[in-house]
Amino acid sequence: MEDVAFRVAVVGAGYAGMAAAVRLAEQKIPVTVFESGPVPGGRARRISVQDQVLDNGQHILIGAYSALFDLMHQVGVPSDAVLRLPLELKYASGFALRSLWLPAPLGLLGGLLLAKGLPWRERLGAVRFMSQMRARRFVLDRDISVRALLERHGQHGAVARYLWEPLCISALNTPVAQASARVFLAVLRDTLAGAPDASDLLLPRVDLSQLFPEPAAAYVAKNGGEVRLRSPVQSLEALKDFSAIIVAVGPHQLKSLLGESAPQYSYQPIYTCYLQYPESTRLPFPMLGMEAGLVQWVFDRGALTGERGRLACVISAQGDHQQMTQDAIAERCEQEIARELGIEEKPLWSRVIAEKRATITCSVNVTRPEIEKGGTILAGDYTDREYPPTLEAAVRSGVRAARLITG
Repeated sequence: MEDVAFRVAVVGAGYAGMAAAVRLAEQKIPVTVFESGPVPGGRARRISVQDQVLDNGQHILIGAYSALFDLMHQVGVPSDAVLRLPLELKYASGFALRSLWLPAPLGLLGGLLLAKGLPWRERLGAVRFMSQMRARRFVLDRDISVRALLERHGQHGAVARYLWEPLCISALNTPVAQASARVFLAVLRDTLAGAPDASDLLLPRVDLSQLFPEPAAAYVAKNGGEVRLRSPVQSLEALKDFSAIIVAVGPHQLKSLLGESAPQYSYQPIYTCYLQYPESTRLPFPMLGMEAGLVQWVFDRGALTGERGRLACVISAQGDHQQMTQDAIAERCEQEIARELGIEEKPLWSRVIAEKRATITCSVNVTRPEIEKGGTILAGDYTDREYPPTLEAAVRSGVRAARLITG
């Protein structure tokens, strides 16, 4: 690595690509990041829609995201860039669960026993389920669907509707009938059964590009590297003068760079509908669950980012909404907000952001690609062999890719 001619190219300035670039820059290895878009962030970035600056989706971070938080700290992201809340799930219908400040696993188990909106038998059943999974170290001999896992352990009714199924869809972005129970259990192990603060919710208070990719780009530049925006790479042949290449684009973009050797996946969408109400409009909690409708979660952007009166409605994974127009989706979101939250004012405007290939389908026995092949290293949330496709998985993959180069 002492050879001054040694240079690394990173294709893609999303969370994976920028994590790799930061780790390389930290080692004083010359790195150049190529990004086709105008801002870094990949599938978690700031965008402009008509006259509004928005995120391309509403992301939730959790306390177990150690790799991401380490790098955020390293590149100088201030601690108040996120709002940290103890695990507390609240639904407009009245369901509420809050983990207690007790050593693991007592905090969660106590929270389950005190949860509102669950019959006693379901509370006890949920405690028993977590105890059984802990005894197995959250490992399955054979992968099955999350639905099959829940049915096998009697987790139906309200506890499935309010807790397990929403957690699965939020973390894996895949319907429970398809989702991998192995990956789901890895999430439970590191969050609900992890350290006391591992299940904390951390809600971004800045846009997704400011949250890490832009400070990371500044760090890279300060340490001798560069990030080239609006610089698409059409062929890896164009990077032949670099000593190593990390490809950190979305998996649906791999074929143009890797040809027929690129792995093939099916994908799941995430739709975010922004509704701008009068500035006085507020939610009783920054993040509320919704049920029996299109919207799964609604966020108060005023409480998070200061965008007063702005609500972000999140619709994860596949569903009938994929056949609806954006106007129809916005109207449905407005109707559900009025019905469940009692907000009767009409929004001043609405915007729907559709990430149609937000993540791979995290299905039973989902395959992960070979990380290193032919001198090219892959990085991205889809490459992690244990985690679902999250920002943490993306960052972990970038760190891993850099380590393969630095040794």
